[in-house]
Amino acid sequence: MLMVVSPAKDLDLTPYSPTVSVTQPALLADATELAQVCKALTPSDLASLMHISDKLAGLNAARFAQWQPPFQQDNAKAALFMFNGDVYQGLAAESLTAEDLVFAQQHLRILSGLYGVLRPLDLMQAYRLEMGTKLANRSGADLYAFWQSKIANHLQQQLSALQSDTLLNLASQEYFKAVDKKQLNARIITPEFKDYKNGQYKIISFYAKKARGLMARYVIEQRLTSAAQLSAFNVAGYYYSAADSTADKPVFLREAN
Repeated sequence: MLMVVSPAKDLDLTPYSPTVSVTQPALLADATELAQVCKALTPSDLASLMHISDKLAGLNAARFAQWQPPFQQDNAKAALFMFNGDVYQGLAAESLTAEDLVFAQQHLRILSGLYGVLRPLDLMQAYRLEMGTKLANRSGADLYAFWQSKIANHLQQQLSALQSDTLLNLASQEYFKAVDKKQLNARIITPEFKDYKNGQYKIISFYAKKARGLMARYVIEQRLTSAAQLSAFNVAGYYYSAADSTADKPVFLREAN
């Protein structure tokens, strides 16, 4: 079973050396092409394109200006330890063992607007480029056009290497939309996490994002390899609801917390 998660806007730039060997992004040539497009944009261009403040635009213009392979541990950081959003709070990567990280490297992929697909231990340099950004490029008007079948083809290669036909989708709609599902020879499992609030169970974004990270960590720690094993997920008060689930959309509920 292969998992995919989204990246995060918030980055932790504190140097950190994992206990296992780091790697290079598989689609670095494509990332370099996109970075060159972004290098040509002014802070004003980035502010307009990304709908961010002038301060953030200036920061990210500087990041793109400095963005330069080759990636080494003195100028880059392993992806799983650099992303710092809600999903990654659930994953809590720094407390994973070396054996956990080896399993994660094989079974977890991070979708990215700039890098396409990252393994947990792939070195990356800081950036901001959300998948939904309408960045014009040689392939079209946005990043979906640029990545087209590249991400799906890469994921299919990983599934084949694992001899698996199951993709566990723990990514957001914005990012999973970049995966051309017609190109995947795989069953796609997309869990839902709902919390009880105001008399009903509903998806609450912050909690759902963290729950995706919790599930990714659970799969890693328990060494799960099949979708059937997911129903045992019972972390942070969540429990599987057979009555609310379908074969490809398992639902996990949690009472008021």
